[in-house]
Amino acid sequence: MDKKSSNKTVAVVAVVAALIGGGVGGGAAYYGFSNANSQDLGVTTSSKTAGTTQVSNVSVNQSSASQTAFARVKNAVVSVVNMQKAQSTSSGLDDFGDLFGGSTQSSGSSSSSSLEEVSEGSGVIYQKKDGTAYIVTNNHVVSGSDKLEVILSDGTKLTAKLVGTDSVSDLAVLSIDGSKINTVASFGDSSKIEAGQTVLAIGSPLGSQYATSVTQGIVSAKSRTVDVPDETTGQTVGQATVIQTDAAINSGNSGGALINLAGQVIGINSMKLSGSTGSNATVEGMGFAIPSNEVVSIINQLVADGKVVRPALGVTVRDLSSVSAAQQSSVLKLPSSVKDGVVIAGFTSTSVAKKAGLKQYDVIVGLDDTKITSLADLHTALYKHKVGDTVSVTYYRGSKKATVEVKLDQTASQLTTSSSSSN
Repeated sequence: MDKKSSNKTVAVVAVVAALIGGGVGGGAAYYGFSNANSQDLGVTTSSKTAGTTQVSNVSVNQSSASQTAFARVKNAVVSVVNMQKAQSTSSGLDDFGDLFGGSTQSSGSSSSSSLEEVSEGSGVIYQKKDGTAYIVTNNHVVSGSDKLEVILSDGTKLTAKLVGTDSVSDLAVLSIDGSKINTVASFGDSSKIEAGQTVLAIGSPLGSQYATSVTQGIVSAKSRTVDVPDETTGQTVGQATVIQTDAAINSGNSGGALINLAGQVIGINSMKLSGSTGSNATVEGMGFAIPSNEVVSIINQLVADGKVVRPALGVTVRDLSSVSAAQQSSVLKLPSSVKDGVVIAGFTSTSVAKKAGLKQYDVIVGLDDTKITSLADLHTALYKHKVGDTVSVTYYRGSKKATVEVKLDQTASQLTTSSSSSN
């Protein structure tokens, strides 16, 4: 959860460029300035009197794809305020009460509670139906709230109702009165994005004071697996497959929109890496967003049922790429042609995969018609199914390739053990 900072500092950096002419370069510069003077571009000449500088009447008429995309979405991005009850107890004098004219108590003690703002995040209005508007945001933005408030792009404040949350995907859906809503965002196909394409991040960095801020960057990677830590303990409790971007994502941007240049939401901004690593390497420009295809699947379930039910294989796994070549040969005994997959490290006590005949050190390379090269692939393919479905799991056991049918009659919440790589 992003704590709202009480001290915000904005650093303004002025960059001054000096042109030093000489030779051919100097001649080109002189020619350019001569033409500029003839067009009254605001270049002061020595013939003008000091103290008579004026603003040029020349303006730039620029229309870019990023401006158009931002204009389509900006009014659908809101600030989400998490308010919680604050307990206060007084015995004798309230803190600083007698110094600043506050009320005091001569004896005894009392306790009271009031709502106070704990944090601010962002959200995206994605649907308006039957007078109600629906907003997607992050679960960690609304976690622990006693009341939720939404601030529209025009500053209007509305009380929001929590429709449903999902801690696994870090998504939540809110609803508000739709009478004042005129713009809703649309989702694009996140499977069609490519590394290197331009994207914009929209949200409220550092809170609603900087609402509807937009930053530009590129897709750094379309499918990245990252650990998901518990908000309280900091321990890894799962993994997420996310879009990596270098568009600036700051505290308060969580729950905001990552859009393409068509003005479509391709991701919901969720987290970033910042500061230094254990090796003291600095980290910059590493933000992550939940892909829109997963977002749509989750929010539809949250609106329909208030929760998300997921199937599970009951296995703990690791990417084959993280296993040394020596161990792949000596322990897994894989053919040299097998380069990618997911290694089964263990099972939960009630694992349906184990019941179907899979064993430790089997290497999963396919699920139905989907090639499995990493944990991200397995996560994505598995969560396309529902509890009760039967899937075909293709795997290697040593040099032998085989396929087994597994009935997904177990949910993720029923697993009796948990790991950062449980599926």
